[in-house]
Amino acid sequence: MFIFFACCLIALALITYTAVNNDKEATIHPFPEGSVRPGYHFTVPDKWKNDPQKPIYFDGEYHYYYLYNRDYPEGNGTEWRHATSVDLVEWEDKGVAIPKYTNQNGDPWSGSVVIDDTNTAGFGEGAIVAILTQPSADEGKQEQFLWYSTDRGQTFQPYEDTPVLANPGVKDFRDPKVIWDHESHKWVMTLAEGTKIGFYESDNLKEWHYTSSFHAENIGVLECPDLYQLRADDGNLKWVLGVSANGKSTGQPNTYAYWIGDFDGEQFIPNQTEPQWLDYGFDWYGAVTFEDGVERDPYNHRYALAWMNNWDYAQVTPTLEEGFNGTDSIVRQIKLQAEGDNKYYLVSQPIEVLEELTSSADAFEHIEVDGSTTLNVTGDMYQLETDISWSEMKNVGLRLRESSDKTRHVDVGVFVEGEYSYVNRASTGHPDESNRYVESTAPFNGNNKKVHLKILVDKTSIEVFIDDGRVAFTNEIFPNAGDRAITLFTEGGTAVFSNVVIKHFNKMK
Repeated sequence: MFIFFACCLIALALITYTAVNNDKEATIHPFPEGSVRPGYHFTVPDKWKNDPQKPIYFDGEYHYYYLYNRDYPEGNGTEWRHATSVDLVEWEDKGVAIPKYTNQNGDPWSGSVVIDDTNTAGFGEGAIVAILTQPSADEGKQEQFLWYSTDRGQTFQPYEDTPVLANPGVKDFRDPKVIWDHESHKWVMTLAEGTKIGFYESDNLKEWHYTSSFHAENIGVLECPDLYQLRADDGNLKWVLGVSANGKSTGQPNTYAYWIGDFDGEQFIPNQTEPQWLDYGFDWYGAVTFEDGVERDPYNHRYALAWMNNWDYAQVTPTLEEGFNGTDSIVRQIKLQAEGDNKYYLVSQPIEVLEELTSSADAFEHIEVDGSTTLNVTGDMYQLETDISWSEMKNVGLRLRESSDKTRHVDVGVFVEGEYSYVNRASTGHPDESNRYVESTAPFNGNNKKVHLKILVDKTSIEVFIDDGRVAFTNEIFPNAGDRAITLFTEGGTAVFSNVVIKHFNKMK
């Protein structure tokens, strides 16, 4: 991803937000008292992080690299910082693995790492090879360079100063994602090239040859491509092509777009032209998916995580007062579902191991709501799950991280009349100065008259999974520390909230 940093720190303390909710104007102060470091989300130890790099599994651990800037906010340039985890929840920092400005090719940007088990590149069996973008000395062109590690991914060294894939003369030429194609027995690379994805092949990771391109319309400049196989619930094995994309101009998300189709080793053929979206929130970008390291069937499911931020307001966050700017989403499990006529879609759910953070739980079997009901339960780090049903309804949902005077809250629900689900952060602290990005929405069939919600709340975020997880929302929020209430609400009818379970999470070590 293209990286740009402001030359000076924004005067954060002067910023306030004005939001309109229920026809009443409220001033929102997004800088809560106390720590704003999330309790159970991955955050950079200090300074800045953005793009995740696809984690890999070896030696009993997941190894995760991400773009890090030690000089933020005064200086530019990213490097690859390293962390490890056995459960994808708690991570151990391992420091910088690929430093910036160590050769004439500049700082390392996004790419991917692979384990070269059969020594195709000649660095030894099991060498860890990274292919990544650097703005080379040749007029800053984005080109692909190889770095390799012979100490199990702790440190990397560059392979020559020349690119393994040179820029053919285009502006955008970055974010290589490399996989081993078991069917064609070769390495395959996907590369973000403006509004298209380029496909390349190699036998040795050092020499790459173009094979084809995939073009996308009306979703902006593509970044961070992704290519993998999943077995759907109907037994068919399908290919998925994913990208980080910006569909705001056509009312679509600015997150992770994907297509289901077929790949013959050279060309990807989608089942349909229009993309689907893995998240409908404002803050799920630069996403990567990766294999379950202990699952025997690698095609049954995958994991996914993303940078929890948005380039429209990436520099504005109260976490800077604590010396860091960079949080990831939780890790999700994703699966492929069929819906007939050769149509498929991805579903995602929080990984179950998160529930091991549970310190206590509250449960309500049956609550009828006509208007609003505030629970005798509060919290700022929890998972809330419920089934909601109704006969006639205009709007139904929950107000979370609510203040005692009920003026501040983040809303999750279904606007039945408008046939959409939503997350609305207009009435709580949030990072968007323009107030354009306060309500994220996704289509909902109002004839269903029921919905299942799974909601993850942390100190600075909310993640929502609708029904089977075909729809998900990820949004940053910055509530006041004392805003901890939970209210159920309806407009235009009575709803039954059943099987309400709130699992309160301990903070990670």
